[in-house]
Amino acid sequence: MKERLLLPLIVLALIFAGCSANKKASPKPAPQSNGTQRVQQTAPKPKQPQNAKATADRLVKLASSVPKVNSATAVVFGKVAIVGIDVDARLDRSRVGTIKYSVAEALREDPQGARALITADPDIVQRLKEINADIRRGRPIAGFAEELADIAGRIVPQAPPRLLERNQLRSTKQ
Repeated sequence: MKERLLLPLIVLALIFAGCSANKKASPKPAPQSNGTQRVQQTAPKPKQPQNAKATADRLVKLASSVPKVNSATAVVFGKVAIVGIDVDARLDRSRVGTIKYSVAEALREDPQGARALITADPDIVQRLKEINADIRRGRPIAGFAEELADIAGRIVPQAPPRLLERNQLRSTKQ
């Protein structure tokens, strides 16, 4: 009779021993999180401004790569660039406008984000070439500020709306 009781007790002991060994071997569950995760914070690197000569050279290269542009010249003043393109003089006005638009699209992708004014007017292009040559000879660009303003005024004869609003606010305050 003892054998009858002993066998079930041994079986029960083995079952309990097996279950307790299983519990010890199982890994602890990961603590519940509230849905957040720790990650390393990164910020985009700010654009490093390049010198005006390097920016002008890059803009000239981009503008010259557009089909039907024979050559280009650029003068950079602050964040604004004036790019002169030389195209075939026999092209009609609408075709020149299309080429200027293509150059503007190419320059819009510039990594420095230079705002460029594009002209195909031969007189202005010649003036830009002369200014560019003087700058490369070491003459300070500040001396050309008025001439550049005149050129920009010929390219964009209408003042920007923000400038007009600012001038109107000043005149109403006085």
